[in-house]
Amino acid sequence: MDWEKLIVWGVKASVVLIVFGLGLKATPADLAFLARRPSLLARSVLSMNVILPLLVAAMVAVFPLKPALEIALIVLALSPVPPILPKRQSKLGGNQSYIYGLLTAQAVLSVVLIPLSVKLVGFAFGKEGSMPWPSVAAIVLATVLLPLGAGSTARLLAPSIAGKLEPIVSRIGGLLLLISALPILLFAGRFITLLIGNGTLIAISVVVLFGLAIGHLLGGPEHGNRSVLALATALRHPGVAMAISSAIFPGQKLVPAAILLYLLVGGVLSIPFVRWADRRGGIASHEPLAPRRDKAA
Repeated sequence: MDWEKLIVWGVKASVVLIVFGLGLKATPADLAFLARRPSLLARSVLSMNVILPLLVAAMVAVFPLKPALEIALIVLALSPVPPILPKRQSKLGGNQSYIYGLLTAQAVLSVVLIPLSVKLVGFAFGKEGSMPWPSVAAIVLATVLLPLGAGSTARLLAPSIAGKLEPIVSRIGGLLLLISALPILLFAGRFITLLIGNGTLIAISVVVLFGLAIGHLLGGPEHGNRSVLALATALRHPGVAMAISSAIFPGQKLVPAAILLYLLVGGVLSIPFVRWADRRGGIASHEPLAPRRDKAA
C-alpha cells in the first residue's frame, strides 16, 4: 500500500473514531431529535440545503471566479455537516440533542439530495456527472450513521463504560486525523497559492459570513441552537465535497486545494463568531429576570 492510500485510510479511520466518540455521548432520542420537530428541521434544511446553495449559484453565475473555486463552492454547499463540527458546536451552549439530530438528519437527507444535486450541477455545467445513491449511502453509512449508531447503542447498553471510553476514542480519532491531514495540507500548499487572487478570498469570505448569518437567523429563539445552525451552514464535510467533485469534474486537480482553502478561511472567519456566540451565551445564561411590575403602579 502506497503512502497516498495510507493517508486516505488514516483520514477515514479518524472520522469513524470521532463519530463513534460522538455516539458514545448521544442517546437514540438525540439522533431522532429533529424527526419530532418539523419546524426546526424545515428551517435547518432551508438554511443549509436551499438558501446557501442558491447564494453560491448566484455568485458563480455573476462573478468571474476561477473554475476550481466555482466547483469547490458548489460541492461544499451541497455537502452535509462535517463530523468534527459537533464538538465545536457543543461548546457554544447548543442543545446537544439538536447537534446530534442535525448531524443525523443531514446524513440521511444527503443520500437523496447529493445524487440529485450532482445531476443538476452536471446539467448546469454541461457535464455528464453521476453519483448513484448506493455510493452516497455507502459513504454516509460508513462515516456517519453506523459509527454514530454503534456509539449510541453502546451508551444505551453500558453507559458507564461508554462514558469512560468516549474521551479515549475521541482523542485517538483527533490525533489520527491530525497526523493524516498534515501531509495533505503540505502537499496541497503549493496548489493553494495558485488559487489566491481574482477575488478568491473575497468570494470564500462572503459565502462563509453569509452562511453564519443565515444559520444564526433561522436557528430559532435559543441562542445556542442559532450558533449550531450557523456553523453547520457555513462549514461543510470536505470528504463528501471531494467525492462529489471527482464524480462530476475528475480532471480538475485544483478543486481539492480550493476545498481545503475554503476550510482554512472558514475556520479563521468563524473564530470571531464563536467568541461572540460564547460571550452572548454566557450573558444569556446569567441574565437576571426583569422584575415584575405591579399592575396598580
